[in-house]
Amino acid sequence: SYDRFEQWTKIPASLDPELSVVIPAYNEAARIIPTIVSIAAMLSARTLDFEIILSDDGSSDDTARVVRNLGLRNLIVLAPGVNRGKGAAVRAGVRAANGRRILFSDADMSTPIREVGELMHRLDGGADVAIGSRAADGAVEQSKPLFRRIFSWGWRRITRVGLGLDIADTQCGFKLFTREAADALFSAGRIDGFSFDAELLFLSARFGFDVAEV
Repeated sequence: SYDRFEQWTKIPASLDPELSVVIPAYNEAARIIPTIVSIAAMLSARTLDFEIILSDDGSSDDTARVVRNLGLRNLIVLAPGVNRGKGAAVRAGVRAANGRRILFSDADMSTPIREVGELMHRLDGGADVAIGSRAADGAVEQSKPLFRRIFSWGWRRITRVGLGLDIADTQCGFKLFTREAADALFSAGRIDGFSFDAELLFLSARFGFDVAEV
């Protein structure tokens, strides 16, 4: 797997890789390198043809610089220098992606990258969108403060009742899209802030996309 990883760092991926991983980031200089290396190492071991896109949201630290300094051949850095919100950063990353499937994953890797296998399995089975969930059957949350648990519970109730979404967890930062679904959803999306996730899932329902919650 190390040979595959080393090859990924030096040899360009195909023009339509199997997977693009979009990582939105804001002031993540202290932990972004382990995140990128972990993702690249795991996907290399799976022998996937993939690219990683770091979409910086106007960080005031050295996030973009330290990532560029890695010099990895299939790592793209987007750094417009403006703080526009997580939704805008993810949207920019998706628009730059070349992959047949597009994953966006939070920079803190609160959902381990190894879980992408199950999401890809759901797309293989016909889903258009597969999302990680901290509230679906079998999910386990660790080390989350009580106030965040209460906020998450309240937000889930709002999105389920207010938006009519039959989704237990709209906000988990680990979502995989087919190319077709990503193009449609991120072209139609308008929200730049944290609630962009709920908008994507609302639009998925409107467009008739099949969403699998994992």
